[in-house]
Amino acid sequence: MRGKRIIITGASSGIGYELLKQLRNDNKIFAVSRNIEKIEESENVKAFSCDVSVAENVDRLFEEALVFLGRIDVFFANAGFAYYEKIENPDWKHNLKIFETNVLSVLYSLQKLKEIKRGSEFTFIITASAMSYLAVPGYALYASTKFALKGFADAYRHELEKGQNLCLVYPVATLTEFFNTAHANEIPWPRQTADVVAKKIIKAVSRGKINIYPCFIFSIGLILNKIFPIFKLYHFIEGKKYKRKIENNLNLSTI
Repeated sequence: MRGKRIIITGASSGIGYELLKQLRNDNKIFAVSRNIEKIEESENVKAFSCDVSVAENVDRLFEEALVFLGRIDVFFANAGFAYYEKIENPDWKHNLKIFETNVLSVLYSLQKLKEIKRGSEFTFIITASAMSYLAVPGYALYASTKFALKGFADAYRHELEKGQNLCLVYPVATLTEFFNTAHANEIPWPRQTADVVAKKIIKAVSRGKINIYPCFIFSIGLILNKIFPIFKLYHFIEGKKYKRKIENNLNLSTI
């Protein structure tokens, strides 16, 4: 992936930051995050502070990106967050907040890019999750946002023109600040580091893959699950662990 004009959201940490580091020398990048202090600007990189959960902010994001980049070839929709919690009370704003960032912002950005590019080629990469297939107890709302992204992508790909690529990435638990932000005291298994995930994303996108599974164990698990219900077993084990956490009140937020 060289000579591309790229937007990366969630570029100040985790997978987004690793994508920025690995792509910045050979491409021009518009790096988006709420907090941009960690992003080092250069001739090839411009940092842009933005809350992507607001439509008007996304509109301005595209305006500023086009000024800096001239055109947009690749968009990494990487911004997102999770709750690790026990849901006890109805809370509309709590539900909406995660969907605005994890889902609505992504769908709107893709629609905006398609409008801007008209019939021209582009690549739009969404950081989904292994939870798009396997919802883990404690992450009910987060998993629902990732299921939503997969469902949208499976249908929306049929509305794209030739050369317009929509890619979904399904990483397993990635060793970043993600779980601290979610207030989770334990990281699910299997796990990968963000630099490995970013490297595999770039390689897969360069090869034209539209469904990207950075973890080999998980990709094999998807195949084996069709023969033997290993996901049900995994879900049962995680459910037991989650119930123990609730009983012990271990670092679990409640709404």
